[in-house]
Amino acid sequence: MLDVHGRHMTPGAGELSVGEVAQRSGVAVSALHFYEREGLIASRRTAGNQRRFRRDVLRRIAFIRIAQRVGIPLAQVREALEELPDARTPTRADWERLSASWRAELDDRIRRLEQLRDDFTGCIGCGCLSIDRCQLVNPGDTLGAGGPGPRVLRR
Repeated sequence: MLDVHGRHMTPGAGELSVGEVAQRSGVAVSALHFYEREGLIASRRTAGNQRRFRRDVLRRIAFIRIAQRVGIPLAQVREALEELPDARTPTRADWERLSASWRAELDDRIRRLEQLRDDFTGCIGCGCLSIDRCQLVNPGDTLGAGGPGPRVLRR
């Protein structure tokens, strides 16, 4: 029997139900269904149409959750998993290679967040984000040309 990635699965041999995977991974059943629809994990169906997962899916889920936690979009996670031979579970070496490739993007995201944090403090008190010092919405006080008072109101 083959799973959706074309891997051979021996029915019943050490497989987990969706509830068991949810409990062991700490991921909601609905999230597991979503991950499966998105091609991030795979299961086989029993004769009674119940999902059965190989135990190595737990490592794939951990990989997905860690990548999500640091802000890697699921599309990039899927691409990374698709690069693995035979859709196998990521190894430590795989994680090191992938995390190194994502490092520049994460460093850039950190830099942008630090800039946002530092610039945001200058205009947090106005409420409208249109004062002359606002580097987020009003860089160079371009909104000041429209006259006095707030130009961009946020609720």
